[in-house]
Amino acid sequence: MRRRDFIYLSGLGASALMLPDLKAFGNPIDPSQLLDGIDVKAKKELADVALNTAKAKGATYADIRIGRYLNQFVITRENKVLNVVNTESFGVGIRVLANGCWGFAASNVVTKEGVAKTAERAVAVAKANAKIGGTPVELAPQKGYGEVSWKTPIEKSAFEVPIKEKVDLLLNANAIAMQGGANFVNSTLFAVNEQKYFASTDGSYIDQDIHRISPGFNVTKIDSAAGGFETRRSLSSPVGMGYEYLTPLDSEKVAGITTRYKKRYDILEDIKSATQQMKDKITAKSVDPGKYDLVLDPSHLWLTIHESVGHPTELDRVLGYEANFAGTSFLTLDKWKSGKFNFGSKEVNIVADKTQVGSLGAVGYDDEGVKCKKWDLIKDGVLVNYQAIRDQAHIIGLKESQGCCYAQSWQDVQFQRMPNVSLQPGKTPLSVDDMIKNVEKGIYIIGDGSFSIDQQRYNFQFGGQLFYEIKEGKIAGMLNDVAYQANTQEFWNSCAQVCDERDYRLGGAFNDGKGQPSQSSAVSHGASTALFKGVNVINTKRKIG
Repeated sequence: MRRRDFIYLSGLGASALMLPDLKAFGNPIDPSQLLDGIDVKAKKELADVALNTAKAKGATYADIRIGRYLNQFVITRENKVLNVVNTESFGVGIRVLANGCWGFAASNVVTKEGVAKTAERAVAVAKANAKIGGTPVELAPQKGYGEVSWKTPIEKSAFEVPIKEKVDLLLNANAIAMQGGANFVNSTLFAVNEQKYFASTDGSYIDQDIHRISPGFNVTKIDSAAGGFETRRSLSSPVGMGYEYLTPLDSEKVAGITTRYKKRYDILEDIKSATQQMKDKITAKSVDPGKYDLVLDPSHLWLTIHESVGHPTELDRVLGYEANFAGTSFLTLDKWKSGKFNFGSKEVNIVADKTQVGSLGAVGYDDEGVKCKKWDLIKDGVLVNYQAIRDQAHIIGLKESQGCCYAQSWQDVQFQRMPNVSLQPGKTPLSVDDMIKNVEKGIYIIGDGSFSIDQQRYNFQFGGQLFYEIKEGKIAGMLNDVAYQANTQEFWNSCAQVCDERDYRLGGAFNDGKGQPSQSSAVSHGASTALFKGVNVINTKRKIG
């Protein structure tokens, strides 16, 4: 596409471009600039300047990340466009080891002189840190890959699709909701492109082009009689794909009591269903608290996996190095060393995977230049591993990093971040309908909702979007005001069945927070529908006393 065509197709009236402060994502730019690239040869020359300068100043190891981060936001409400914004953030981050300590510096002056000065600052920081003392950094060895590249396998870049086409899609969705009786509706489309170049003194020069997209909506229906309201969010997932995700395909739909989606999403169909389901929620029976068997759809289960498995298996939380965003972890090293810690039932097999196509966390190489991989975290219910990067690997006896290091931008230092963490499908053929047939008293939960978890990632509570009562193997109607409570080990040991791979789907978080200062990352969690026996369910509407 030619730049002048892109400018024409992406144009909107000035009134549609009034924006809140989005400086955290970068500087606003002309949409035509989204199509520009940066020459790989020029990036290599800059990288060599940085690495050579760092070594000359006394670094025993150095890496540089040259990053260009593009974000596009389209935000609508009812029949109005609230915001359209394109942002760019461009700069370099340089990390070094000197005198056994890390040093880091960053700059948006992307010239040979600029990166040389930044490398000097990084070395100075490392040497200053070394004066404090402490155990020297032990870095797992990493071979150099030479000049390599990786790109998200997309069919259509979201940045090449005219803004008008995106706006029309969202406003059409809003119109369906309003015509169906919704009182309020908003819809959004976020697109991300990370153009990242990594080089290190190990001999790697890695160029990556990473794409992610996240469509969504929220519809609201007022209950005038009760003086309340009900909402239903979209059943879409943020994904590591291009704009093709928004091209519906029947083969990527999961039929059932409501349609769910795999690698393609039909926003118009979903919002039509959501509008009707809000009406049903208003008249739905309020749940009777007690013990229930829970049938959890992947659109719900992803969040439970994220909070109760993903975060507590981060090695820095286990070691107590990280405590921001809901604490450390109950999965201490002694449990792993025993080789027999019973995390869950034998049905529970959970893997970490940075390679899964279409996932948010999929890249070729992490931000330390480690080729990404897949590994077991929970095997047949037993804790077998954690998530570790180069300076952590030796702590758990690994000879190499697991490739899960990430920084949210060039100006942030990279650290251990969650890979895609997923519950593996059952090996025995099993459909959702067959699973439900064997449930006497249960609740079928679809979509994610509110949640709470303690500072050890142990005791938790989760809500959802849609709740259906199961009686004697059949769906008996919609429920409301449902949340379940458990502790992590109790919950995963109650897992009795997992549907087969035909039902496997990804959910995920576009902005998972961690660290101080906070950084955000995107991560997916896959699962097939799973059955959990005898879980405590509470009524969220009832008051004590």
